[in-house]
Amino acid sequence: MSLQGFEIDGLYIPVPIVQGGMGVGISLSGLASAVANEGGVGVISAAMIGFREPDVSTNYREANIRALRKEIRLAREKTKGVLGVNIMASMTNFDDMVTCSLEEGVDIIISGGGMPRNLPAFASPEHKTKLVPVVSSGRAAELLARIWKTRYDRLPDAFVVEGPLAGGHLGFSMEALDDESVTLENLVDDVLAVAEKLREAHGKKIPVIAAGGIHSHEDIKRMLARGASAVQMGTRFVATHECDADIRFKEAYVAAGKEDITIIKSPLGLPGRALRGSFLEDVAAGKRKPHSCYCHCLASCTVEKAPYCIGLALANAQRGRLKAGFAFCGANAWRIDKIVSVHELMRELTTGE
Repeated sequence: MSLQGFEIDGLYIPVPIVQGGMGVGISLSGLASAVANEGGVGVISAAMIGFREPDVSTNYREANIRALRKEIRLAREKTKGVLGVNIMASMTNFDDMVTCSLEEGVDIIISGGGMPRNLPAFASPEHKTKLVPVVSSGRAAELLARIWKTRYDRLPDAFVVEGPLAGGHLGFSMEALDDESVTLENLVDDVLAVAEKLREAHGKKIPVIAAGGIHSHEDIKRMLARGASAVQMGTRFVATHECDADIRFKEAYVAAGKEDITIIKSPLGLPGRALRGSFLEDVAAGKRKPHSCYCHCLASCTVEKAPYCIGLALANAQRGRLKAGFAFCGANAWRIDKIVSVHELMRELTTGE
């Protein structure tokens, strides 16, 4: 069974797979353009995207705008497919990243990592970019839709609902992660109910995109049968030739066993899912000490209390320096056993073969 395409407010997407935005250089123009060329949504992550710019420590704002603009344009040179940018609402340069994405005419902005209450404030009627928030509950979806409608007379163009099996920072408490009733299936049902209420009240169809722990063709079919219009997947795309991370980052996924995946408390005070390694072992043993932060990339990071700089740790990992950093991953990363091309992966995901 092949998968059917879907629409986000008139924007047709041939394959119902959105590649998750993975920050600090994991999903840039290389991965995003490859996914877009296969009919899915290719997504560039704006999170600390300027980490390789030579002036990032002295000119953080401009370095990141420059890097995002460059990656969007590089992706556009490689594909005519659908491109998105993932922008965390908690980023200190959120406004800059949204403005740059709109100026460059990206097809979709996906925003989570906090509640993007003011995302529509930057978009004018002439902007065709679709605005898609990431939520972790039906309640959050309903609240955000009410805020957008009241303040900006706009509704979300789609919802990404992210469950507890996702990689990276999670929008759940430690207690919720242990609650067997908190499943992606239940969350999708809740957000679908909110989307239906909004359709009845305002006449707008709002697709729901399921995310978090989706690994296989069967997983995708299960979510689509439940009523989701598409899925978002990040972890599977790390182990591809086109992923923008260092080969050693990708090989860490391939080598990982189930026991190598752990939940950490990040310097932001949030739980996150990551691969075990010597860096995180040192942190747990108290061997890492706070040091100065050169960019303050996330508003919720308390620099003086942080055991390490998460931006620097993730940048080191992206470069393959895993002893000086760590890799975020989804709950099913241990199931990955080889590095393939995006074309091969998309064929497997869409056909099951």
